[in-house]
Amino acid sequence: MKKTRPVNLDLSTIHFPLTAIASILHRISGVIVFLSTGLLLWLLGLSLASPEGFLQASKVMDNFIFKFILWGILSALAYHTFSGIRHMMMDCDLLGVTLRAGKLSAQISLLISMLFSILSGVFIW
Repeated sequence: MKKTRPVNLDLSTIHFPLTAIASILHRISGVIVFLSTGLLLWLLGLSLASPEGFLQASKVMDNFIFKFILWGILSALAYHTFSGIRHMMMDCDLLGVTLRAGKLSAQISLLISMLFSILSGVFIW
């Protein structure tokens, strides 16, 4: 059997729908949250170890680069949380199974996570 299906390897010509982008971002944010847990636990352990450790953790958190990293972690956590709520509502059939409902819920979860990202940036700085 000869397969003559066209193969498109140029990723710049592929246009993903919003629902696919939201799903891919949910997976990426989950990986970011998982990997950043170690950093946050290390910082918590350092701050609870001794008064000197607390001062050292405070010094680390005053660094601009660490504040930027922390903002990224909180933004990923916010997106992952709201997108996860969206996925659970879809699984429980609370949003409907239409394409319109999927697009609307993806837009709403992106908007809410952007607002929380802005608020977390204001809180950090």
